[in-house]
Amino acid sequence: MECSSRSSNFPSDLEYQTGFGNHFSSEAIVGALPQGQNSPLICPFGLYAEQISGTSFTSPRKLNQRSWLYRIKPSVTHEPFRPRMPRHEKLVSEFNQSNSSATPTQLRWKPVEIPETPTDFIDGLYTICGAGSSYLRHGFAIHMYTANKSMENSAFCNADGDFLIVPQKGRLWITTECGRLQVCPGEIVILPQGYRFAVDLPDGPSRGYVAETFGTHLQLPDLGPIGANGLAAPRDFLVPVAWYEDGSRPGYTIVQKYGGELFTAKQDFSPFNVVAWHGNYVPYKAV
Repeated sequence: MECSSRSSNFPSDLEYQTGFGNHFSSEAIVGALPQGQNSPLICPFGLYAEQISGTSFTSPRKLNQRSWLYRIKPSVTHEPFRPRMPRHEKLVSEFNQSNSSATPTQLRWKPVEIPETPTDFIDGLYTICGAGSSYLRHGFAIHMYTANKSMENSAFCNADGDFLIVPQKGRLWITTECGRLQVCPGEIVILPQGYRFAVDLPDGPSRGYVAETFGTHLQLPDLGPIGANGLAAPRDFLVPVAWYEDGSRPGYTIVQKYGGELFTAKQDFSPFNVVAWHGNYVPYKAV
């Protein structure tokens, strides 16, 4: 599906890498990726090497997911996290007998109206249903979102699980630590646990659905009885190329979701300062 662009700030001709579960590599400046080692004593251009892991380091090679990021400033140079106030009352990550209402009645949800008050992607999230527990690293949650403004001087990080976002109305411009993605209605985007991202709305209000998985990462279904070419193909998945922001950003806020609660920390730079990266644990979209 073609993404129509109404603003030069959100170009529709972004470059992508193709594949699912591949080992990718990208550099916004030629020579920024270290050669022959992941964390040299001195990285090219004085960058800092950081690894982000999607599995335990003891996982077998075929299951192991991790990426190395080479950034201008370390991601840990921020103030301590504190509970976000006021609390987000509509997000749930723990589904048990004490906080859920089970019913055998069939349920469905109509699309929610776009809010009249300024609402970004974070404040526009609300939980519909789910099972399991983010603390126990097992289960899932189903959310919806409605938003009418872009995230301003802030980024979101989900420490509970992966997000699979399905916009139903309005195009999304998503900036991640690995690069930029444009996602139209009819496409999906997966933002793995632990990655920081920001959502902009180049075409105005947006509405859609969010699936969240606890403890497991999304995979392509097996083939077998359905043949060798059924369902989604690896070539239908697109991974961003490296892109970074530099310079001072006073008062930048990191919003982190943990156990269904939101926490915030301040820093003076953009988290999207990754000049180069390589690995198989990355954000991606499907078309």
